[in-house]
Amino acid sequence: MSRKAFRHEPRRLTATLVALFLALSTLTTSEAISTLAEESDIETAVCGWFREPFVFWLWRTLAGSPDPQRVAGIKDVERIHFKTRNGISLSGYKLRAAKPKGYLLVAQGNAMLADQLVSDLQMFRDLEWDVYIYDYRGYGNSQGKSRLVAIVSDYAEIVSYLNSLGYKKRLLYGISMGGVIMLNAIGKGQAYERFVVDSSPSRISNLGCPERYDPVAQLPEDGSRLMIISGAQDGVVSPSQMEGLIRVAGSRGARVLRDKDFAHPYQDSSNATHERRQHEVAAFLLQD
Repeated sequence: MSRKAFRHEPRRLTATLVALFLALSTLTTSEAISTLAEESDIETAVCGWFREPFVFWLWRTLAGSPDPQRVAGIKDVERIHFKTRNGISLSGYKLRAAKPKGYLLVAQGNAMLADQLVSDLQMFRDLEWDVYIYDYRGYGNSQGKSRLVAIVSDYAEIVSYLNSLGYKKRLLYGISMGGVIMLNAIGKGQAYERFVVDSSPSRISNLGCPERYDPVAQLPEDGSRLMIISGAQDGVVSPSQMEGLIRVAGSRGARVLRDKDFAHPYQDSSNATHERRQHEVAAFLLQD
């Protein structure tokens, strides 16, 4: 899918999924089962025994099927796989920089596949970063069950692995649900130099998840290496849903970008607006 086609994906579908998630969050049958679930089994649902698997199924359906043709012709790209500690193989792509100064790990939105974003991420490779992006567990060619705890665990492992490779600069970019995942994976640790959270909600506990997974609860005490982006035109994660994250992160020194023209990532109204967003992300990541 081209960047233009993906950006203009019907907002009605995304809004419908959000509405379904909110509606399902009122279910109480056997709620205690998931809330008190032992997370030693990382594929256990913690946001509702029925709701979490169902909503991930909806998101995977919207994401569609992987298509190798989306990356055909892109220079310096390779298929990669990451094997988790519990034996799950995650599929993704790496854009290889000629002389990498660091890595950039991208965690996409909840209805996206890695191959849909690879073409658009080339500008970051051209800034001399090796760019990594994976399909979430259960999505595309990745194995396993799509569950919040499992995906958070996967990204904690991926970051640890990438940090062991000797890169001089470690960069993170979380888009929408990807920001939720990445903040939880990193927690309050110091495993990165720069981290951009783009259009992620302050809380997911209002959707039935335990409060400990709320992004606002995972913000580092020193936010100087963090950037939060919020778009006034965002109809998926509204500015009001980001307010707590923005307030706390800003009080801790994070850079906050509120843009009157930005919509949800990959739904901006024009190529010019989308490209300006990408350049804002790149400018922050480039800082020492």
